[in-house]
Amino acid sequence: MKILVIGAGAFGTALAIGTANNPKGHQTRLWSRSPQHQESLQTQRENTRYLPGFALPASLGVLQCDAEALPRHLAQQDLVIVATPMAGLRGVLGGLAELQVPVAWLCKGFETAQSPTATGLMGHEVQAQVAPHLQAGVLSGPSFAQEVARGQPTALVAASKHEAVRQALVAAFHSPLLRVYASDDVVGVEVGGAVKNVLAVATGLCDGLQLGLNARAALITRGLAEMTRLGMALGARAETFMGLSGLGDLVLTATGDLSRNRRVGLALAQGKSLAQAVEELGHVAEGVYSARTVVQRAQSLGLEMPIAKTVVDLLDGHLRPEQAVAALMGRGPGQEL
Repeated sequence: MKILVIGAGAFGTALAIGTANNPKGHQTRLWSRSPQHQESLQTQRENTRYLPGFALPASLGVLQCDAEALPRHLAQQDLVIVATPMAGLRGVLGGLAELQVPVAWLCKGFETAQSPTATGLMGHEVQAQVAPHLQAGVLSGPSFAQEVARGQPTALVAASKHEAVRQALVAAFHSPLLRVYASDDVVGVEVGGAVKNVLAVATGLCDGLQLGLNARAALITRGLAEMTRLGMALGARAETFMGLSGLGDLVLTATGDLSRNRRVGLALAQGKSLAQAVEELGHVAEGVYSARTVVQRAQSLGLEMPIAKTVVDLLDGHLRPEQAVAALMGRGPGQEL
């Protein structure tokens, strides 16, 4: 297969490394919007900015061209992967709107609302607006870029309403070390990928305050219930949230030390400001940008998401870390749903 990865951040680079090393012998190329980054990738054969310490295999090509020249390379591919942050997805998909090649994005989260009266959208909703005829989907699941690049065992979900997209993703990425499961529940997979980032901030806060393993387990479990309620209200299937893109991704992001969103919660627990926490990361933590939209979508559907709401109040500075915990523990008794 001929595969082009658009976006050379940590995870895009890691997947490009993985598919370039695939024993099926795929022809994989990686493209960065920055000409300087393209040159660095080509000459140093390492993504020193976003994924240092991992050499690009000789079989992985670096596409060196500007954004205007990119379209003429697209039709030659068998699969195009969009590896930008959520903020960049709309622009990239708009440029791919007429493409006949299968497309999938990697970003997890909600897009920032386009106007004060609008609600932030998930990837499939953005695609429906800007590229409705595109055969597209999402590749998601519990995965840290460093472990994918290192070739450690990983399992992902390829979700699309188009069978051809699901088949292309499985053919491109499935290998002895990377299992890819197919799903047609795009809504469920995207809700899981978006909400788990918000919940990981809460769990990082819990661990940073040294509240114990009981508290962490409670947060993860009740967070999964919030995620499932929102997903089902948006049309997802309940069983999706017990799979890789739901429970799997939530556990990884909430407990793994490589999780950016968890590290934001840890930093806030140490008394650092949100600006300081984000600056220290040096990468995008999608939960910071998605939290408000998650709560807005829930409220518009008449749903309560108390953990997500508390994260929003914490990020906005309305609650201090200790107050956030008190707000959750001070809720009245209820029936587990």
